Amino acid sequence: MKTFALALTIALTPALAAAANNDPGAGSWQMIVLSSPTQFSVPAPLSTTSIAYQTELAAIRSAQAQITDGQRTAITYWSKGGVLAWNQLLLEFVARADLPPAPRADGTYPAPDANNPFADPMFPFGNPPYASRAYSYVTVAQYEALKVAWYYKYLYNRPSPSAVDRGIKALVPTNDLPAYPSEDAVVAGVTVEILKLLFPTMVDEINAKAAEQQMSAYLSGKASASDLAAGLALGQAIAPVFIARAKGDGMGAAGSPAGIPALSAATAARGEVPWQSLEIPARPPMLPLFGKVKAWMMTPDDVLKERPGAPPSTSSGQMARELAEVKDAVTHLTREQLAIVYNWADGVSTATPPGHWNFIAWPYVQQSGFSEVRVARTFALLNMALHDAAVGCWDAKFAYFNPRPSQLDPEIRTVIGLPNFPSYVSGHSTYSAAAADVLSYLFPAGAASFDAMKEEAAISRLYGGIHYRSDIEVGKTHGKRIGDYTLRFALHDGADR
Repeated sequence: MKTFALALTIALTPALAAAANNDPGAGSWQMIVLSSPTQFSVPAPLSTTSIAYQTELAAIRSAQAQITDGQRTAITYWSKGGVLAWNQLLLEFVARADLPPAPRADGTYPAPDANNPFADPMFPFGNPPYASRAYSYVTVAQYEALKVAWYYKYLYNRPSPSAVDRGIKALVPTNDLPAYPSEDAVVAGVTVEILKLLFPTMVDEINAKAAEQQMSAYLSGKASASDLAAGLALGQAIAPVFIARAKGDGMGAAGSPAGIPALSAATAARGEVPWQSLEIPARPPMLPLFGKVKAWMMTPDDVLKERPGAPPSTSSGQMARELAEVKDAVTHLTREQLAIVYNWADGVSTATPPGHWNFIAWPYVQQSGFSEVRVARTFALLNMALHDAAVGCWDAKFAYFNPRPSQLDPEIRTVIGLPNFPSYVSGHSTYSAAAADVLSYLFPAGAASFDAMKEEAAISRLYGGIHYRSDIEVGKTHGKRIGDYTLRFALHDGADR
């Protein structure tokens, strides 16, 4: 089986050509959270012949004459597109935050506190469910903001500075996309506000990157001062809608371990072996109520409807056979299988499994010739499906509270770290099936590769000794059903007309 290696240090190639299609009708594409583009107003821009606008153009010419090497480097970085560049930064933020809190001397574990983010442990712990939620909020907010921006771009149709004034150099590929309001400033404005909520200890870096993005758009001849001001105001006006949703989506209660003793007792009362933490000292499970966090494309009733049936009984012959399969796999691993385990480990200090699938999307996005708003749609669809997969998966995990293989057979030595939450269903399998489902729709030519990666990600967990066969197979089916909710939205959102 082929190994698909990806690293956080992948260098993104800057965009080499303008978008093949500007998607002028994107302002009419179906909204997800917002009601319509006119929910927010953008005032008409200055005329390109006005004295005030001509003064803006003169300022750009002057700034370009004094451009520094550092500014050219920044322009190159952001020339890949703001959405893709922020996605790269977001994956790095998650990886830095993916550090589980260490135990106190008394054997208890402190919890990161959003109200005191610089305390020990720092907030957040960027674990897989938290990461999938973070990716989804940022990418959906960017996508919605850009649809609004596109509506006003084509309403006012003001060209870019380099198109108006031949004395201004186009330092990045340009086309006839209207400049007002600036797409770079819209993305910067909405992204900064969402990221401040998600990663409050990184605010200075986030602000600096947003300023760099806007400076790059200005110096490259894409946007004037008024293009940027209008875009920034629009992005900042949209952000509170998403912040309000995030504050009310149930995440604040997702980490509560209060119900775990009762859940363990109920599992034992059914005659099953309940999951228990094998960490020393025992750690409360990761976000036990994440299955109740608000999904993007699924209602709470949908989450329950899609919940898989129960796993094999811990006392059944099927469980005994599956347990023996895991033990045999880790005892006789080949070098190729071990490479697969490590490639898909996605453990501490990584962008986590949903981040891995964002990496996978990058080269397809880079080669797509998509407009910025369609790139945003790509990441929004992918990350909505991944977030919903996390919600559905965590709902199943804590409904059944199934033990890991090494709990039932202590002789099993896991190849990678043992996740601190129940086994059934496999998160990697659920995430990967949902992601492959959406990416195959977006990039049909890559469907066979996405399917192969899904299979490899799923089986890696058996090779690693942390999942049974049933966790994997049911997880893949579950993830596909969850991904289909996002696909049904995508097929009727107006973008394919």
